[in-house]
Amino acid sequence: MLILCGIWPGTPYVLLCRIFWVVSMTVILFWHCRYFLTHVHSAEILDLMDCLSSFLAHSKIIIKFLVFWLNQRKLIKILAMMTEDWNDCANNDVNLRESTRKAKMSDRITNAIVSLHTVTIVTYCIGIILADADVTDTSRELPLINKLELSFNINTQSMYRCVLITEFLHMVLCGWAAGITNSLLLTLILHAAGQIEIMRYWLTQLIPRTNKSKHKSIATTTSKIVQKHQKIINFIKHVENLYSYIALLQFVSNTIMICSLGFVIVTAIGSPNAVEQIMKSFLFYTITNLEAFIFCYAGEYLNNKSKEIGVAAYNCEWYDLKSTESRLLLFIMLRSQKQLTLTVGKMMDLSLQAFTSIMNASGSYLSVLLAMQ
Repeated sequence: MLILCGIWPGTPYVLLCRIFWVVSMTVILFWHCRYFLTHVHSAEILDLMDCLSSFLAHSKIIIKFLVFWLNQRKLIKILAMMTEDWNDCANNDVNLRESTRKAKMSDRITNAIVSLHTVTIVTYCIGIILADADVTDTSRELPLINKLELSFNINTQSMYRCVLITEFLHMVLCGWAAGITNSLLLTLILHAAGQIEIMRYWLTQLIPRTNKSKHKSIATTTSKIVQKHQKIINFIKHVENLYSYIALLQFVSNTIMICSLGFVIVTAIGSPNAVEQIMKSFLFYTITNLEAFIFCYAGEYLNNKSKEIGVAAYNCEWYDLKSTESRLLLFIMLRSQKQLTLTVGKMMDLSLQAFTSIMNASGSYLSVLLAMQ
């Protein structure tokens, strides 16, 4: 999927993939804007909110792609560092087992996220696709999956079905793209967490059981631990530089989208097609909340894992070392006090508290919209 998105480095036809996404997303966003400007005075606020949330969902995807395309070198560095970590752990069963465990967890999470996005898109689109709309009835607006004002007229049933199928397939691709870019962040964080677990294991094995070459072994192991810690810090810096402004985009757009979709769901209650409208929007609302939660949880998880480094250094048998040797652990403990973090555009840390702020802000805006209705 990353190859299809034009994100994975060193793949053929990357330019064609990028042209496809730029052209298709530009056309979709243009038709969204046309609908909003054309119906801003005539359409119900429910339809306008639906159009706004769909517009933001498509905008997020193309902006994410642009960030990845412009930061291709950072992604290459991240992948090279991951490859180096896997090569280093190939000769150690404990390290390989921990890295494999995190990789399998990433695989399961990615499959779950992509599957949930697919189900959401199918649920969102199925009602319109199965509906028997009459293209000859000019008195009613022809229903499309998204609120679009097309640049051409639809005058035959086959043409209408072709537009719906094209919309559906494009939305499935967009859903997969959104899911895979979010799960990529979790994959990178889980990889870093695996390296932290390896580092913690090394700290527990710092004190040799035998006195033979004890001091040399401690010096060698401590040097490996410090180098591993520095590699983890550099790895997270690259991930932070790649995802910081994507997180800012998610933070702002998801706040508006949660508010808009919440408004659509609440307003639909009591309407003639309430069940259809709520079922159509509820999973979309859930996915939007999940996106915000993934980013915030990744930051919280990384922060907590980085704290464990200092705890592991303190819990090792440092009291059996000479004072000159135990001082080496102070550098690790002091550096671990500055936790590894992910930020929202370099302005605030991603955490569960930040997720609470998103939900509070969305609830406040939703109350204002309901009061204005």
